[in-house]
Amino acid sequence: MEIDRRALIASLGGMAAVSLMSSEAKADALEDYACQQLDAGVAEEQEAAGNAAARQPAPAKFPTVAELAEQIETRSFRRGAGTLFVPGGRTMSGQGAEGHVNKLAAMPPKPTLLDFFKNRFAPANHVLQSATRAMKTGMSEEIVFACLMHDVVQAMIKPDHGWWGAQLIEPYVSEKVVFAIRYHQALRFYADPAAGYEYPDLYKRIFGEDYVPPPYIEATYKYVRNHKWYMEPRLVTVNDLYAFDPKAVVTVDPFIDIIGRQFKQPKEGLGYDNSPVAHMWRTIANPDSPL
Repeated sequence: MEIDRRALIASLGGMAAVSLMSSEAKADALEDYACQQLDAGVAEEQEAAGNAAARQPAPAKFPTVAELAEQIETRSFRRGAGTLFVPGGRTMSGQGAEGHVNKLAAMPPKPTLLDFFKNRFAPANHVLQSATRAMKTGMSEEIVFACLMHDVVQAMIKPDHGWWGAQLIEPYVSEKVVFAIRYHQALRFYADPAAGYEYPDLYKRIFGEDYVPPPYIEATYKYVRNHKWYMEPRLVTVNDLYAFDPKAVVTVDPFIDIIGRQFKQPKEGLGYDNSPVAHMWRTIANPDSPL
């Protein structure tokens, strides 16, 4: 505790009064003053804590599955539409006027994965935060890369994005990365406290507090839970859960070398290499194409 010397002397009647006090009296006065200050400080802290508690919002009320279903006809879009296809979708130039989308930046003739991060996936804060956390906690390069890529396909489509996302990059990455991205979707609905994953409140808001995953998700979870690579998709979910910090500042720059090692960039450019998924990359590149 810091003692305000001037305040202490003033409380004792000024320097003239203090000069007449014995050393023992001064020591007693100092201790008494410190106790008073401590008591006052504790009281202030308790009052502040009480005020803070009084300001705490009521416990969150999560919607039910039925309540969410009733909202469908109140919207002018499908919730499963990719973010590039709906008003308010993410673009480098920001959002357009309310109810409108913006023009997207033109893609180069032979687009790379970095071009897609810059011009179609951006700002990509969530996946960048996820990969950053995986890197900082010392996870393998494959897991870091899987975290970087696990949700980028949501620019095109959201339902079953684990399967879509794995398919999108399958020709260009390792089997473990594909496995991690494909099955992180199912594992999100099943807690694993030992691995550091709890069922998030976010899903209660999105899916409803009484949501029960469909049978194919349950079957997938059981399959993956007993697989030798179970921890690959589970670590993606762990880094997924804690990657929603609005104050975090992240960029793709720290991952450029990892992308170079983990992603086999086609020389023709993504979308033009005649791979089984080239059409998916072209769809993301050209979401304003009418047909």
